[in-house]
Amino acid sequence: MSLSKEETAKIIKDYQMHSNDTASPQVQIAMLSHRLTQLNEHFKTNKKDHHSRRGLMKLVGRRRKLLSYLNKNNADEYKTLISKLGIRK
Repeated sequence: MSLSKEETAKIIKDYQMHSNDTASPQVQIAMLSHRLTQLNEHFKTNKKDHHSRRGLMKLVGRRRKLLSYLNKNNADEYKTLISKLGIRK
C-alpha cells in the first residue's frame, strides 16, 4: 500500500521547486494526496477496515496542516498546488 520508489521519484520530479528539493511542502502534500487516493481505492473493496481508516484520518490531518502552512507562507504556490492536484474547488 505504500508508494513505490518509481512513484515517489515521479511525484518528486513533478512537484519539486529546484533540483535538490525532496521535502518542500508541495512535494509532501503531493505524496500525501497520492497515498490518500490509494487508501480510498482500498476502502471501496474493504469497507470494514477501520484500522486503516484511522490512518487515513491521520494522513488527512497532516495534509491539512501542510496546506494551511503553505497558504500562510506562500499563497500563490498554495493556489497553484491545489489547482494542480484538484484538491479544492
